[in-house]
Parts: sequence; structure tokens; C-alpha cells
Amino acid sequence: MLEAIDLTKKFGDFIALKSLNLIIKEGEIFCLLGANGAGKSTTINLFLNFIDATHGKAMINNMDVSKHKETKQLLSYIPENLMLYKNLSGLENLRFFCGLGGGNQSKGELEELLEQSGLQIDFIHKRVSSYSKGMRQKVGIALARARGAKVLLLDEPTSGLDPKASNEFSELLLNMKEKGVTTLMATHDLFRAKDTGTHIGIMKEGMLLEKFESKDVSFQDLEKLYLKHMHN
Repeated sequence: MLEAIDLTKKFGDFIALKSLNLIIKEGEIFCLLGANGAGKSTTINLFLNFIDATHGKAMINNMDVSKHKETKQLLSYIPENLMLYKNLSGLENLRFFCGLGGGNQSKGELEELLEQSGLQIDFIHKRVSSYSKGMRQKVGIALARARGAKVLLLDEPTSGLDPKASNEFSELLLNMKEKGVTTLMATHDLFRAKDTGTHIGIMKEGMLLEKFESKDVSFQDLEKLYLKHMHN
């Protein structure tokens, strides 16, 4: 579903991403670990076609994102701080953004999507200005569900969440995995990567140094491996 082929991005003489080769299959959750500046966000931005690759290709469903704008219809993006209209309710935000994409779900259907995405019923009709970050992220998940997204691109979505909210977000990702949604998530959270991801990659200075299935490594060994790369 997602494939990077020799994907490279330079900003002047600075190499933000160097020859990334990666395949993420349908229903997999691939977690990219790395410090700030490792190339995680650059990778996601290339798949979003927010920036142009210097070399190589970012592919979604066998389509080059730079040549096939319809790939945007397949994905949903949840950044670290999801921007919603604060003076609108969660339901009103969901209805607005679904409308931009041509959705015609009923009020009841949208309310159900928000509830299924973990938003407390009491908050569905309250202004987003009263929401926690975790609640806003759940509106993002509801939007992905409403759009029928086949791909989720997540950039530090659990950063700043308390443990309960972070765990709830992981449960939502696993629920979408069971429906065949493919996820690429950039994160600093080793525990969340091990607990939620099917696959893990470790990035440093624009290069993917390691990639493996999460089931093949314990959390303790993952931590040791990560710290070894960060200290080298």
C-alpha cells in the first residue's frame, strides 16, 4: 500500500532523507522512531506530497504521489497538533471537513463515528475550545473513518497525551488495522511503537538504520538498540 523507492530529499546541501526504501503492506502499522531531525516528518511530508522529492518515489497503492493527485483521496493525516475550528463543536468540525471531501453522511452517522472514535458523548456537541488534545485527535480518527481512508499518516500523534489518552489512541489504531487500514506513524515513544506497531524502523540523520517486526524484539532490547544508534 505504501512504498518508498530510493526516496531522497535535499534542502540545499542538507540531506533530510537519504535513499529510503520501504514497503508497508495493507493493515500494517509501521512506526518510525528517531530524534528530531532524523527524517521522520520529511518522510511523511513526501508521502503527503507536501514537498517534492529530490530523487526517488513515494508510492501509495502503486501510484506515484507526485503524479497521481487521487492518492490524497486514499489517506488521512493527523499531525502532532490537529487544527480544528475552536468555535465549532466536534460534530460541526467533522461535518465541515467531510463536506469538503464530498461526504454526505447524516448527523446521526457522524455522531456515531465520533462515539466509535472514543469521543465522550457529552463533548460531541461542545466547542472544540473545551477539548483536550486527545479529544481533538479522536475527531481526526473520526474524520479518517468518515472518509474511508485506506492510509493513515501520523506525525507524533501521541506527543503530549497522558498515558490513558495515549492508550486510547493506540486502541483506535489497532481497531482500524483490523479493517485493513495501513498506518505510517512518526513517534518518539518507544513503548507505543512496540505496543502498537506491527513493524518498527529506527532513523537517524535522514537514514533508516534498522527495520524489523515488533514481535521480534522485546521492549528492553528495542530500547537498547535505539539508544545504541542514538549514541553512535
